[in-house]
Amino acid sequence: MSVRVKKHLPGGTIILDRPGKKNALTRRMIDELQQAFSDLHQEKKVRAVILAGAGDAFSAGLDLAEMKEAMAEPDAQSRWYDDALAYRDLLETMLRFPKPILAAVSGPALGAGASLLLACDVVIAAHDARFGLPEPRRGIVAGLAAPLLAFRIGGGWAAHLLLTSRTLDAAEAHRIGLFHELVAPAIVWARAQQLVEEIAQSAPESLQLTRRLLYETIAEHLGTSLSAGAAASATARTTEAAAEGLAAFVEKRPATWP
Repeated sequence: MSVRVKKHLPGGTIILDRPGKKNALTRRMIDELQQAFSDLHQEKKVRAVILAGAGDAFSAGLDLAEMKEAMAEPDAQSRWYDDALAYRDLLETMLRFPKPILAAVSGPALGAGASLLLACDVVIAAHDARFGLPEPRRGIVAGLAAPLLAFRIGGGWAAHLLLTSRTLDAAEAHRIGLFHELVAPAIVWARAQQLVEEIAQSAPESLQLTRRLLYETIAEHLGTSLSAGAAASATARTTEAAAEGLAAFVEKRPATWP
């Protein structure tokens, strides 16, 4: 298992546990994350959930080596679309989750890892945390991050970050509202747990209705936008640019674009 779940009432923590690969997300991990949220959904005494990464990273994104290997599969295009839909479904599970979700972020939150962060309600970050969407430099598209990013910080900043592929340090991410609090690396989870205890003082029904207001009313377009983003992500993986970008990443060399 590359995803662990711990209970520490009134909260629960989901831990991405692949530290040797900077918690890069595999197909299996996405399935395990779905199961983890389902398990904590059923735990009535768990009032909020913390999402964290093991080791010195939150998540470096999708496992690009696994993605490159998938290009050799005979049904690669169909599989890429299925993968994009599975990740969209995970993000929608998080947005529809009845309990607040807090991200406790140390180190990089990149690509799909950044999308996970954007699907959380509150982000507590260490001073060494970083945020970025490097997909275009790999020949692919951050289709699922785009609508979440625009919802969180507005279209202008979303366009800037998506098109430049810049990686922001913690101070800059905090300044534009991606990170809500910055703390010392040693206390990231502890600060998130403090907020869980504050959240637990509110009525569960009130919190659930508030999340529904945020994500089903104010952001009622998100579901449609995420589906469009999944389609864009899957389409991008079929291109020559994706083949070159992923090969360059695996071979640790600069990409050469046509």
